[in-house]
Amino acid sequence: MFSDNKKGRDYGNTTDFSRNQNKISEGTKIVGDVISEGGFRIEGTIEGTFKTTGKVVVGTSGFIKGTLECSDADFEGKFSGTLNVSNTLSLKPTAHIEGEVTVGKLAVEPGANFNASCSMKGSVKSLGKSGEQKSSQPQTTQGQGKSA
Repeated sequence: MFSDNKKGRDYGNTTDFSRNQNKISEGTKIVGDVISEGGFRIEGTIEGTFKTTGKVVVGTSGFIKGTLECSDADFEGKFSGTLNVSNTLSLKPTAHIEGEVTVGKLAVEPGANFNASCSMKGSVKSLGKSGEQKSSQPQTTQGQGKSA
């Protein structure tokens, strides 16, 4: 009726770490380098270099000081340093960002503080008659103060 054919089955080395969710709780402070393939929820403090291929969510009590490289990021907390987000950076009303930012897409909600130099990567459409796209030059904007 029940078989043991599931035991000992070799699924190979196809572990998908991008679905893993790691959490750094409030009251926890990590100083140094963090490298991961999974996503993170940060309520504590990280000082140093933080690299992940997953999504990073920084809660209201979260703070990152240093360098962050990730695919997507949602900020409710604070960041100071160099931020590289290959896809979308979303800033909630309680977010406070300072430093240098490179993003694919940027979403800023009213109330967020964005005091950073921002470079947006991606293709830029030409306004000429040919309709060709230029994708070699990033768009750069300077943000100062509180967004409305």
